[in-house]
Amino acid sequence: MFAGQGSQEKGMGGEVFERYPGLVQFASDVLGYDLVSLCTEDPDHLLARTEYTQPALYAVNALRTFERVHREDRPADCYLGHSLGEYNALLAAGVFDFETGLRLVAKRGELMAAASDGGMTAVMDTPAEKLLQILADDGVDGVDIAGFNTGSQVVIAATPPVLTAAHDCLARREIRFVPLKVSAPFHSRYMEPARVRFAEFLTQFSFAEPTTPVISNVTARPYEPGQTARMLAEQLVTPVRWTDSVRTLLDGDDGLEFDEIGGLALSHMVYKIKAGA
Repeated sequence: MFAGQGSQEKGMGGEVFERYPGLVQFASDVLGYDLVSLCTEDPDHLLARTEYTQPALYAVNALRTFERVHREDRPADCYLGHSLGEYNALLAAGVFDFETGLRLVAKRGELMAAASDGGMTAVMDTPAEKLLQILADDGVDGVDIAGFNTGSQVVIAATPPVLTAAHDCLARREIRFVPLKVSAPFHSRYMEPARVRFAEFLTQFSFAEPTTPVISNVTARPYEPGQTARMLAEQLVTPVRWTDSVRTLLDGDDGLEFDEIGGLALSHMVYKIKAGA
């Protein structure tokens, strides 16, 4: 499993950069800035900005994956990633090479950063359908469900005034919520302009079929042949179906082991999904 935006932290990659100096320098040349300095020191406080976060996380988790292969760890039977993390899953499954993935996420981050009018909020212990009905009852219109993280946590996205109204509604009803540190309403209708431009950008690339199954955020099912470009574009405007993705795997094997690259956030989600399944 590969985490997405929000899992970045100052100091990340320090354990792998020295082992892959050629790839690190290549990535820095492609991106136009010092990847090591950004990740380990973040001197200009850019690591939290979407256009820097996404390629940095992709590169670090790619190197961690190469290190896993180098150690000859047990090969994965399936890959999945949360939002941006899906690009590392596709890389690991041989759908594209390191450079292609880097160029894709750099463009993705650029387009998503440009869509800066809005935000996202995690809402606890309120199923999506009930949540939308509560908001509608209070006259709050324009909220999209942007993610199904666990059975007890969904993520909503909207423009600033709509999100403020949603927060007021939730507070009045004593529903727990946590605004997320993101600059735009990702995985919602508001990303449609970015989706159009990214879909056009994707036509420049060719993609191989996965050598190992990859679960799509869009469908919560394995990627189907010839659908990579469409899924990557659709991912920008559709919710991350993490709960269903994990349940898809659990349905096939109750004893499945989940191994997360570079963190524990997704592992905690898997634990909660298993507990509530």
